[in-house]
Amino acid sequence: PHSSANVETRGESVFASRNAIDGVYANLSHGAWPYQSWGINQNPEAEFTVDFGTPCQVSRVGITLRADFPHDNYWVKATLVFSDGSEHVVDLVKTPQPQFFDVDVVTSSIKLKDMITSDEPSPFPALTQLEAWGTELRG
Repeated sequence: PHSSANVETRGESVFASRNAIDGVYANLSHGAWPYQSWGINQNPEAEFTVDFGTPCQVSRVGITLRADFPHDNYWVKATLVFSDGSEHVVDLVKTPQPQFFDVDVVTSSIKLKDMITSDEPSPFPALTQLEAWGTELRG
């Protein structure tokens, strides 16, 4: 898979989109390895996409938020958009643990968008990992 985003914090590698698909779940700090994440540079229009390069039957999506509280904020809601155009709105909670959502879709990509930040005072929500559980479809 490959990742892309419409924004990354200050162009720094520790906040690049690719960090959210690297399999590193360390999320209790930020700014240096192993605490890399996708940082949105305080942009409320931020969007993150993972492209699988092939159609996949996806049954579950996991989201691990960066949890360097109180420095970090977190999203309470976000929308998953699949390559077939379908959308799945997810409710998120303040936790360092992965949060899982059941879906049933054939897709070659997942976009995370319309993230709504909590009322907490920090302006720094971030994504540590986005994972997709499923099967590659072979023709």
